[in-house]
Amino acid sequence: MNISWIDSDSDLSVLLGEMAGCSRYAMDTEFHRERTYFPQLALIQIKHNNKIFLIDPTSVNLQLFKDLFASDSLCVLHAAQQDLEVLNHACGSAPARIFDTQVAAGFVGMSTPSLSSLVLSELKISISKGDRLTDWLRRPLTADQKTYAATDVEHLFSIQDNLEARLIELERLEWVHEACEELRVRPAGPVDPSDAWLRVKEARALKGPARGVAKAVCEWRERKAMAADIPPRRVLSDIAILGIAQIVPTTTEDLLKARGVEHRQIGGEVGRELLAAVERGKALVVSLPQIENDDVDKELRPAVGLITAWMSELARTHHIDATLLGTRNDILALLRKSPQGRLSVGWRAEMVGKDIERILSGEAGLSFNGHGRLRLLPTNNPTI
Repeated sequence: MNISWIDSDSDLSVLLGEMAGCSRYAMDTEFHRERTYFPQLALIQIKHNNKIFLIDPTSVNLQLFKDLFASDSLCVLHAAQQDLEVLNHACGSAPARIFDTQVAAGFVGMSTPSLSSLVLSELKISISKGDRLTDWLRRPLTADQKTYAATDVEHLFSIQDNLEARLIELERLEWVHEACEELRVRPAGPVDPSDAWLRVKEARALKGPARGVAKAVCEWRERKAMAADIPPRRVLSDIAILGIAQIVPTTTEDLLKARGVEHRQIGGEVGRELLAAVERGKALVVSLPQIENDDVDKELRPAVGLITAWMSELARTHHIDATLLGTRNDILALLRKSPQGRLSVGWRAEMVGKDIERILSGEAGLSFNGHGRLRLLPTNNPTI
């Protein structure tokens, strides 16, 4: 394996100059976020032509990637969602064109395969899974770390070529391009601080002022964690937030009575900020988010489960990952006639969306075929 290490702006500029105008390149990242709020980019792996480059993001100007990412060059990745989030945060941008081999595999009958399983099934090559707990920020990286990191991009071109050949035969390549673009533009990154309380287990069960206090304290904690770039739990634990919400403290002494609150967490200005958040929360009237199908016509709600089951069966029949075909939320969006609904446009509309519309209008129905499987039937000729 031909591996080069890059840890200077000059060497990175030379590489990016060589890559200018290339048709495709493979990329992966290694990052940590255990001790920080935002992900820490620790390594960028790139394959260009037949060479692999390991780039130290702690030693180079990541803004240099801007032109490559904005170009028409196709970036081949595997399971790209977190990579895109990390690149957007660290570099300020991410590739404008992507091909996700995990997404593509879903259109030929695989269900979110790992890279190692995909390499094995497509190329008959067994690759090491490596040490998932390795410290990618430590320098220098060991030879084993470099080899493992390089393996993440070494086979991506071959996998892409194999999958594209099958996708062309199935006439699904354009579907993959649509799905990859959906992934690329999907919102990612930090949670809205005002919604942070929804991620705290048992917070939804709180009532009255306690729920408002939990919401306000969670928002304060989230903003505090973002500003300090530390995990929210290091500011205040979930248990502490629930304890504070239940007793609604007004003094520092009251705060210490809440389960999970430690004196070191509420000293000085922090304690005053926390009590101010409690005070704001007492005035809030917080409703639970609308149940996912509350705004759907009651007469249509029973259809959701049946259509979901039919779509899962259809996905198996056509060898497509069911989550790519559509989710329960996609069905609900169609029932709401949402303009952003994925089942109303593109390949999904052709495969299932239009048939669901026929079911809802009474032009077609679902029936069991006698072998426990659902089938679509026109209502004007149920014997077909």
